[in-house]
Amino acid sequence: MTSKQRAYLRSLASRLDAIFQIGKSGITDVFVEQINDALEARELIKISVLESAPDNTRNLGEEIAEKTNAILVQTMGNKITLYRARKKNSKIVLP
Repeated sequence: MTSKQRAYLRSLASRLDAIFQIGKSGITDVFVEQINDALEARELIKISVLESAPDNTRNLGEEIAEKTNAILVQTMGNKITLYRARKKNSKIVLP
């Protein structure tokens, strides 16, 4: 992914609210399935990391991206932004 594409996704994500939270239980199999479903439906999502999370935001973001075959767009503060193009009829067209 180029820096221009990443910047475009960051601009789209700036208007999004976090739809998931990671807390003390961390990343479970059920959580990964829910993230997969959300990525297929929305393509671009934000996740909020609570202070009680078992690891830092960057490491959690990389772990989720790896488990869901998504792209870690950015981590900022306690927010993770992930992107994965839909298999059919992708709404987001990267520049």
